[in-house]
Amino acid sequence: MSQLETPLFDALLKHRNRHPIQFHIPGHKKGQGVDPAFREFVGDNILSIDLINIAPLDDLHSPKGAIKQAQELAAEAFGADYTFFSVQGTSGAIMTMILSVVGPNDKILVPRNVHKSIMSAIVFAGAIPIFIHPEVDPDLGISHGISAEAVEKALNEYPDAKAVLVINPTYFGVAADLKRIVDIAHTRDIPVLVDEAHGVHIHFHESLPVSAMAAGADMAATSVHKLGGSMTQSSVLNVRDGLVSPKRVQSTLSMLTTTSTSYPILASLDTARRQLAVHGYDLIDQTIRLAQDARKRINKIAHLRCVGKELLKTSATFDMDPTKLLISVKDLGITGHQAEEWLREKANIEVELSDLYNILCLITIGDSRKELNLLINALQRMSSTFDSEAAIVEPTVLIPDIPRLAMTPRDAFYATTEVVPINKAVGRISAEFIMVYPPGIPIFIPGEIITQENIEYIRMNVEAGLPVQGPEDDTLKMLRVIKEQQAIR
Repeated sequence: MSQLETPLFDALLKHRNRHPIQFHIPGHKKGQGVDPAFREFVGDNILSIDLINIAPLDDLHSPKGAIKQAQELAAEAFGADYTFFSVQGTSGAIMTMILSVVGPNDKILVPRNVHKSIMSAIVFAGAIPIFIHPEVDPDLGISHGISAEAVEKALNEYPDAKAVLVINPTYFGVAADLKRIVDIAHTRDIPVLVDEAHGVHIHFHESLPVSAMAAGADMAATSVHKLGGSMTQSSVLNVRDGLVSPKRVQSTLSMLTTTSTSYPILASLDTARRQLAVHGYDLIDQTIRLAQDARKRINKIAHLRCVGKELLKTSATFDMDPTKLLISVKDLGITGHQAEEWLREKANIEVELSDLYNILCLITIGDSRKELNLLINALQRMSSTFDSEAAIVEPTVLIPDIPRLAMTPRDAFYATTEVVPINKAVGRISAEFIMVYPPGIPIFIPGEIITQENIEYIRMNVEAGLPVQGPEDDTLKMLRVIKEQQAIR
């Protein structure tokens, strides 16, 4: 088949144009039963292909027709042996990767700055996470990826590890020397899993970091909706045959996937793949030019800095995606959270994320010079507004040490627990996840011993207005911990 074809989308259109009389779900019957206001807003086209896995449309859980053909075209486009569509987002694809290769008490090497879906999968698997410290940028106050040297050291210390998981690129667009990490792991016959949530586009342009499949990784969860032009919640899981079993990946993904799969979401994956394969280079090339021009203009604004290739110094900061505009606002005398709120209220601009010192703006194939001009203008106004407060700030990098793991996350998650005041939780074993989201980096996971340093880190983020999520008590006054057995007197 040709990359110009969209077998699944075409099958949906062909079925719709037959105008079959439906006596199956969904109950809205091509929009006839939808609330009129919603129907008028979304239109009949999308509702007419909101269908289920009837025979003419194939079945994601056991694809043999149009979905199978669409996945094969995607595998060819991404340089994979197999590609599986996910309607559970990249979170579902990530969980599938992990559950396909590790089980109870298996060790898996992971960076500490992982997405919460990775830790969820480790809990489900009953695996033991071996954390690797990511490199920390003292100037920006952020974490990057893990170095090849750290991976090699960890594998020497834990030669029985069943897998290595790498984030490539990171949320901020920084990539490690992935090819070297893959080579180090493969000399030991250990598979490499890649969280490629922020890198769907990198496979389609040589000016971007190397993609997971091009680097020889065994699996990559790749978010097409984030930067590739498909609908939200759509993702792909790319697989290389050899160290992992594609059949086990398929069965694991099926266990985690709804049986009511969304055909509009699947069709958007099929058509986004075509666009990336056929026109991706030109679209991404234009996106890179827009982002580079914006970077130059932002760096001319007083008190702001948009980082570039000067970051690239180690195997953990080996390459970068220039379409991510990471803007440091610390010298403006405000936090990233304050900058995000100002841009929302004063310029009607929504950024991807903010932290203590930075904001992150994504430039994609959906942007034009018009949007970039509005962003630059808003940043200039923001700089002028806070000019009187501007001062050179040295970031305080308070990324705490990784707490000691006292029991597996799964055992802790299912253990008998109790709730205690946060100021009395030091030294106890956490029974819940606590993270700053976005980007979802754990402060505690179930099974770790709570430290005063980490309590202070939680308070610092709360005081800065950053979203600390996970605990049952959203006021963060109480924490759930493992219940201690008291001696009977």
